[in-house]
Amino acid sequence: MPDLSGHPQTSAEARAEAPGRVNLIGEHTDYHGGWVLPTVLPQTTRVWGRRLDGGEVRATSAAFPGVPGRFSLGGELLTNSWLDYVQGVTWVLGRSGVSLTGFDVTIDSSIPVGAGVSSSAALAVSLLRLLRQLFALPLDDVAIAKLAQLVETDFVGAPVGIMDQMACSLGRAGEALFLDTHTLAFERVPLPAGAELLVLDSGVPHRHADGQYAERRHESFAAAELLGVVRLRDLPVRDLSKLAGLPPLLARRARHILTENQRVIDMVGALRAGQLKRAGTLMNESHVSMRDDYEVSTADVDRLVSLAQAHPAVYGARLTGGGFGGAIVGLVEAGQAGGVARLVGPAYQRDTGRSATVLLAGAATMPPPVN
Repeated sequence: MPDLSGHPQTSAEARAEAPGRVNLIGEHTDYHGGWVLPTVLPQTTRVWGRRLDGGEVRATSAAFPGVPGRFSLGGELLTNSWLDYVQGVTWVLGRSGVSLTGFDVTIDSSIPVGAGVSSSAALAVSLLRLLRQLFALPLDDVAIAKLAQLVETDFVGAPVGIMDQMACSLGRAGEALFLDTHTLAFERVPLPAGAELLVLDSGVPHRHADGQYAERRHESFAAAELLGVVRLRDLPVRDLSKLAGLPPLLARRARHILTENQRVIDMVGALRAGQLKRAGTLMNESHVSMRDDYEVSTADVDRLVSLAQAHPAVYGARLTGGGFGGAIVGLVEAGQAGGVARLVGPAYQRDTGRSATVLLAGAATMPPPVN
């Protein structure tokens, strides 16, 4: 077991974890109450903890050895560091009327930060799961996802939707989570046996709290207001003609969300029917929409996507996550993902000078539980 904040090593009273996630399709639809289709990654965030007397919280992250964090319950203040997610969790719980005592927590994670695969959501979910155990909190997995979203939106200041938190809280290996982010109704969609996933980190870091993400969100809601709806999920794809009256930029933003919602629904049907070429085509179309209509891709990410798409074993590939960097996801013939990665990686480095890191090449087999 890891050292607990530099204090004497004792057995942790509770342990918890949460996986990273990759979104197969359905980007920037969640804050409009739309549909998404994420699945989990094998990389996880793991936390160990024990209760303390008094109101002090002590936290240590394996990613920042020798830099422990401390704060008092009720005295949470932003530090623009990893500690803000621990503080955000206690702040959100306190605002919800939950009474805690102090605690000691150690954090370890294999989820890369800045790759667009929900490192922050996994951290918040794992911490909430830990506190659920330590303090016997009456929280189900959906409630944990909702609280984890508030950590980001209300404390950290990242205007994210709820997809990441729901995926990290409810996702399971070998299946995608078909989620209606308005009602939070979800279905589990098995991934077809004839295909596997390839997830590559482009090496271009992104941050949800950066201004471009918030700008896209603002533009999309401005389009919704002009169209007379609260959320763009309220417009089906057959209403695309209504976008003609919008300013060109807002029309592009709205077109992405309307067509992306339909692509999610079509993707679920394709996966259930085993129509892998159709599923790949939808992923390719999604990337074009993110690149041209929502404008959240980058030149290097586009190059990585195009290299993957050009491989004959790849059905389709796209940028995944909020954009402006991060990872790509590809749907690949079963047994071929590793070989694709070995060809695409060197070509990407030659063309861009960046290294692509393999996050998943095959089935997302989860590691054994913490103990």
